[in-house]
Amino acid sequence: MTEEPAASADGAADQWATQPTLAVWSYDSPMGASAGYVRLRELQRRGGVSVADVVTVTWVPGTHRPRIGHLRAPRVAQRRFTYSVLGALADVLTLAPGAVSSNQDPLEVLSDFLVGTGLDEGMLRAIRSSIAPGSSVMLVLAVGADPGATRRVIQRGLDRGDVTLAYAVLAVDVEERLRTAIETLLLDLRPHASPAG
Repeated sequence: MTEEPAASADGAADQWATQPTLAVWSYDSPMGASAGYVRLRELQRRGGVSVADVVTVTWVPGTHRPRIGHLRAPRVAQRRFTYSVLGALADVLTLAPGAVSSNQDPLEVLSDFLVGTGLDEGMLRAIRSSIAPGSSVMLVLAVGADPGATRRVIQRGLDRGDVTLAYAVLAVDVEERLRTAIETLLLDLRPHASPAG
């Protein structure tokens, strides 16, 4: 993943001001995402972002699976659903490729539902590849997330190479479509194929 914005669902990267965005803060240490959350709160206090959902995925060396943390950010925008869409996405990202009955990679199933939303298979795979032992990732779903302001908050980490930042501008209906995709996918799980917790 890179610091450059991914193309939005409508082809204009500057639509972050009015459309949902997904930002992916990837750290090279298990504690990095926790520090990133502190910086996210600082960004919120400055009015640089309105967060709808945020989760961390932390993989401590020596453990078999990553741990997904469902965070409640201050000044969170009103959620449309009763569960964390990003938490469910993180669960899916940690599934093994053969976890669904169709033998398809879960990310292929998801991406079929998400065509045109700005969250494509390439970005999903990039997020999954960043989830590795000894690393951590923070996923942030927001509106009005100025990528320039976000970069300034974590510039030192970017300069050191401790963190990478990637984001995509998404379609306004991405939450509904993502929820539908995940619910459909989870119905097709093989027995004993459980996401990380």
